[in-house]
Amino acid sequence: MAKVDKDLKKVGRLEAATYDLARSLAGPGLVLVFLIGAIAVAAFSVTEGPLSVFVVIGAVIAAYMALNVGANDVANNMGPAVGARALTLGGALAIAAFCEAAGALIAGGDVVNTVSRNLLRTDAAMSALDFILVMMSAFLAAALWINLATYLRAPVSTTHSVIGGVIGSGFAAAGAAAVAWPVIGTIAASWVISPVLGGAIAAALLGFVKWAILFREDKIAAAERWVPALVGLMAGIFAMYLALKGLSRIWRPTTELVLGLGLAFFAFGWLMSRPWVRRNARGLENRSKHVSTLFTVPLIFAAALLSFAHGANDVANAVGPLAAIVAAAESGTAAVDRVPLPLWVLAIGAIGIAVGLALFGPRLIRVVGETITKMDQIRAYCVALSAATTVLIASWLGLPVSSTHIAVGAIFGVGLLREALTNKGVPNPAVQPRSLFLEPEKLNKTPQEAIANARKREKRRLVRRRHAFGIAAAWVITVPASGALAAILYFVLRFFAA
Repeated sequence: MAKVDKDLKKVGRLEAATYDLARSLAGPGLVLVFLIGAIAVAAFSVTEGPLSVFVVIGAVIAAYMALNVGANDVANNMGPAVGARALTLGGALAIAAFCEAAGALIAGGDVVNTVSRNLLRTDAAMSALDFILVMMSAFLAAALWINLATYLRAPVSTTHSVIGGVIGSGFAAAGAAAVAWPVIGTIAASWVISPVLGGAIAAALLGFVKWAILFREDKIAAAERWVPALVGLMAGIFAMYLALKGLSRIWRPTTELVLGLGLAFFAFGWLMSRPWVRRNARGLENRSKHVSTLFTVPLIFAAALLSFAHGANDVANAVGPLAAIVAAAESGTAAVDRVPLPLWVLAIGAIGIAVGLALFGPRLIRVVGETITKMDQIRAYCVALSAATTVLIASWLGLPVSSTHIAVGAIFGVGLLREALTNKGVPNPAVQPRSLFLEPEKLNKTPQEAIANARKREKRRLVRRRHAFGIAAAWVITVPASGALAAILYFVLRFFAA
């Protein structure tokens, strides 16, 4: 009998090992199938010509880039919701994959010309082959850098990675005169604007929620009054966001119409959520933890809408250079006024983002949602609403911002506000005289008890600063790192293409 049990354990371990091996091979296998599919689609879609082979190679690089965009960038939208336990990791991956792909296919590509054309001053002096090699080098460098950042668990801006790649390869191909430096200057400004604006708005939203709801004696009554208004605000903000940014490729409404949509959806969201909030508030305890559950469903909707808008806007990071390569190969010149976006190119970006998110996204989702500061439904909701609000304000003001920088800045913003409120009125032993903490005679405590009590009253650190320095360093070196790598790749590709 003992021998039978031992044999059964061996069989069980063999089955577990086989299952683990199958799981480890499933990811690379799916990636390989996707890359082969991208090659087949490009070969079938591209017209015959001397440069058609570069389109096929570019399609493979675009597919690889899309995988990395999905693995790194999408964590910004779903990380807070997962960290707040509003969504399981599997649920977040499913919702994000669907919404990202839908956003890319329905409304994607509006900023393709910015990524593929506006960064360089191309003219007839640059041959079509040189321009294609510039885009391929930029593309591959950005993808390699994002892949490394994902491995190191550093959320970086995929937009800045592509921009750095285009700068580096363009500089290598035609010198400093080929780079549109004023555009680069405005983009560099976003390194400061994005996180500061996102953090300030998120902290302001969280401060309002605490003042209006959580600090009230009757939290349930306050929640019934203000949560519908916050849901309405979310509906109005996202309606304007999608009209102005997410759907801009297929619809360009006037400013008056965008404002009207915002007011209409604010009223709609407020009216529709009032009975739902009132019904779900019944039976809740008058505690912040229980009030937070009223934000779970709005948070899920906010994360889904952010993913849709992200897919619509940031698919250009995955396929913008490929669209430029296709245009140059078909026209035979680098001087193309406007880069069209074929459906098959858009499909590679959409599917690649979804596959990359599903296979490699969990690593960064946990970093964004769990390691910087502790999340609950209210804080995560403020982060999501801040991201949409910041992009909306920046679009109206014409400021270039990064969705990655906004989301991470918003997370730090809510964490630092929570830390400040938690430590309000608590003296810091590092700067206060010890007599304030060691008064055992007055407190009828032993010296040991007084020391233990003082330690409990020390200022609490609710934001992990070490992550801030690591993420900031990754942001700063993204453009120069991808640029230097792109310049090297350009010379290598130029050698083999000669």
